[in-house]
Amino acid sequence: MSAHCQLTGARPAFGNNVSHSNRRTRRRFDPNIQRKRYWLPSEGRHVRLTLSARGIKTVDAIGIEAAVARVRARGERV
Repeated sequence: MSAHCQLTGARPAFGNNVSHSNRRTRRRFDPNIQRKRYWLPSEGRHVRLTLSARGIKTVDAIGIEAAVARVRARGERV
C-alpha cells in the first residue's frame, strides 16, 4: 500500500533524528494511512479509499459523494 492519502495528498515527509551528541541521521515521517470502505449511494456500490486520519475527518465533514468527486478531480481512480 502506498503511503499517501487519496483525498488530501498527504505523503511521507523527511527529516533528521538528532541524538544527544547532535549527530544527525535521516528519518521519515509517515502519515497515518488507513484503508476505509464507504458506501457510495449514487453508484450503488462500496468504494475503498486509502486515507490519512485527516482525510477520514474530511469525509465525515463533507460527505462521501463530495470526497469521491475531489479524489476524481485529482486524477485518482476510485
